[in-house]
Amino acid sequence: MNEEFFNAIYEHLLIAKSALKEIIAAHQKINFAKGSIILESGKIANNYFIIETELLRAYVNNYEGNEITTDFFCDGELSIEVSSLFQRIPSQENIRAITDGTAWRIEFDTFQLLFHSIEGYREWGRVWMSHQLFISKQRRIEMLTKSAPDRYLELLKKVLK
Repeated sequence: MNEEFFNAIYEHLLIAKSALKEIIAAHQKINFAKGSIILESGKIANNYFIIETELLRAYVNNYEGNEITTDFFCDGELSIEVSSLFQRIPSQENIRAITDGTAWRIEFDTFQLLFHSIEGYREWGRVWMSHQLFISKQRRIEMLTKSAPDRYLELLKKVLK
């Protein structure tokens, strides 16, 4: 297990080294094949993933049955369907692996235990969620102010970094 990888993900002043070791130990390494379904619409998300090496695509099916991409997750990012995971409701999104790869999974019950027992983990989670709200707002604005080709080029820059 690469401790530097997890240090980069869970970087927060309030997470002590001993707490970080506990958080790292709570993750399980998962390998995905291209095309694997990570989360299926209608099912409740029971974990989140930290992407080590792969690309995931989140999508919904619109009223005509067409797949509409809602997000991409790449190396070093968390793949999480927030509404389903935290509200314990069926997901409206599907998440599928676009490439073969590796991720680290943490299950909901384990996450809850760590969240309630490690103050730094709680604070890290609050910071992460605030950042995700910012990203969501920026994405909504870009959908209105940038063309599809420009958004695609930005995605390529992000993935190929």
